[in-house]
Amino acid sequence: MPAVPTPAPRPGAVYFIGRAVLRPLFQLIYRPRIVGRENVPDSGAVLLASNHLAALDTVIIPTSAPRPVQFLIKSAFFTGPGLLGRFRRWFFTSIGGVPVHRTTGRDSRAALDAGSSILRAGSVFAVFPEGTRSRDGRLHAGHGGAAWMALDTGAQVVPVGLIGTGTVRPFGHLRGRPRLEVRFGSPLDLRDLAGVAAGRARREITERMMAAIAELSGQERSGNVNASSRD
Repeated sequence: MPAVPTPAPRPGAVYFIGRAVLRPLFQLIYRPRIVGRENVPDSGAVLLASNHLAALDTVIIPTSAPRPVQFLIKSAFFTGPGLLGRFRRWFFTSIGGVPVHRTTGRDSRAALDAGSSILRAGSVFAVFPEGTRSRDGRLHAGHGGAAWMALDTGAQVVPVGLIGTGTVRPFGHLRGRPRLEVRFGSPLDLRDLAGVAAGRARREITERMMAAIAELSGQERSGNVNASSRD
């Protein structure tokens, strides 16, 4: 008897309450400049592919996007003993987080399957194709997981360029420091890849994705896999 697919995690009340509180709070603290929100389709599956500069990225994208956004989150946040461990499991489950193990193989595939299930439900899912945040400010090579999900689900791929999240400071704009920016690009046109072999299509989608992110963020591309960070 075939296994019943695990239902896609969905954001709960905590997510929507938190976003309602954080949006005006972040406007006050960081005053982000948001460009291209209209490029995020109003409905249907959307895969947001972004550069990654700081832990702040996982909060600034959902508070800037016009639709609820779900993320892959380190599996360590879903574990742990005692009251704190139970609270963290409850919180990250409530916001629709998908646990991901920093490994390859079965655990990695499970995370991709979970992301695909969210997209097949017609929701918005965000990924950092670099895998980890950039410590040197350059845009590193993308992994193929995001492209795999795009092919698996037919989701529209919207590139995102984050600027300044790695160096911004609370209320820094009041002292004349640059404001952070969130730039949503136009959905990638992937129609010409219909019928192309899966491996080649994944590589091409990954390259187009990273090129679009680089154009939005203004980052130099390193051409190498990012091995400088563990988070």
